[in-house]
Amino acid sequence: MSTASNLESQDTSATAPNTKNKLAKSLQRGTTHFGRPGAARFRTRHILVALSFVLWVVGPVAVTASYLWGVAADKYASYAGFLVRSEQSTVGMPTEGIGGILSMVQGDGQETNILYKFIQSRSLVDRVNERVNLRELWSKQPQDWVFSYNDGPTPEDLVRYWNQNVKLFYDQGMLDMRVTAFDPVDAQLIAQTIIDESQRVINQLNAVARRDTLRYAEEDLNNSLQRLKEARAAVQTFRSQNNIVDPTAFVGGQEGVLTSLQQQLADAMVQAGMLKANAQSGDPRIAQAELRVEIINQQIDEERAKIGDESSSTDSSSTANIVSRYEILEVDRQYAESAYAVAKSAYDLARAQSDRQTLYLAQYVTPTIAVEPEYPERAKLLGLVTGFLLLTWLIGVMTYYSIRDRR
Repeated sequence: MSTASNLESQDTSATAPNTKNKLAKSLQRGTTHFGRPGAARFRTRHILVALSFVLWVVGPVAVTASYLWGVAADKYASYAGFLVRSEQSTVGMPTEGIGGILSMVQGDGQETNILYKFIQSRSLVDRVNERVNLRELWSKQPQDWVFSYNDGPTPEDLVRYWNQNVKLFYDQGMLDMRVTAFDPVDAQLIAQTIIDESQRVINQLNAVARRDTLRYAEEDLNNSLQRLKEARAAVQTFRSQNNIVDPTAFVGGQEGVLTSLQQQLADAMVQAGMLKANAQSGDPRIAQAELRVEIINQQIDEERAKIGDESSSTDSSSTANIVSRYEILEVDRQYAESAYAVAKSAYDLARAQSDRQTLYLAQYVTPTIAVEPEYPERAKLLGLVTGFLLLTWLIGVMTYYSIRDRR
């Protein structure tokens, strides 16, 4: 019994220091021996995290807020809305040839797309800058170095600032525009100048379309007239060579003669048959009747030869071949006359439309003048900056503790 008690006391005394060491380590980590939370000590890393929050989030947010409400200048917006309209006057217009070209003048929606690209181009920026001096208008608040124009030396700098202050919204063929400036009158002036220059571009497109349409119509009319002259000359040459004004009428007359001869032949054959049946064999009337039948047959053969039957179909001088060649020339002449009539109508229509404005810029919202400033959107910008800085700070802190826990 005494031995066992001694061994137990030795084991207790041996494990006591180890238990004290574990308890001290657990207290240092902020927990008790039983796993309950204890009093955590404020370490250096906590100070660094708080300092990073102040430097990364609080400081920049405070600077941003002070700039937005203390330095940033108010900007005013002018709104305008317009679209490209076309004069639809294609009633009675040919659907092919020059009519297809004329229908292009009426516009197919591509003019609005061209205008959308043009307003964002450097060409328009240069034109507007020559008229209203954009650098001066957008540099009226030099202390606002963030939202004011920084007076860049290159045209590309002005184009970039232009795209920040001139916004276009395209919707079903309609263009909505928003122009911002430090003065409401300046914003309205820039918007009106953009519309004026856009109208000039539409007028140029309109003039080019009218000029091309009239030129194509005139070329088509001249070609049709030349084909008609050639077709009529060919008919006249054919008549002179064959000494026939209208071969179809000539053939009709010959067919009438042939029909009459065939009727006479039938009568002569009947008479000859009756004489043979009633008169004696030596009666001279029978010989005369037979001679009459033979002569009529010869005349019929001659008339058929003139018209052209199967045996003479290859003869170029036969009436059938003459009529065939004449019909071909007549078809060419009639087609040339029809083509000339269509070209003449299209040319007259093109000349009538060349004096009218077929494309024009229709404004459904004239450039407005602002009463209150809309920009910069201070609360929105401050919220975005705060959210971005807070998010990046949280990601950095979480990354730091994740790397620390893996050590």
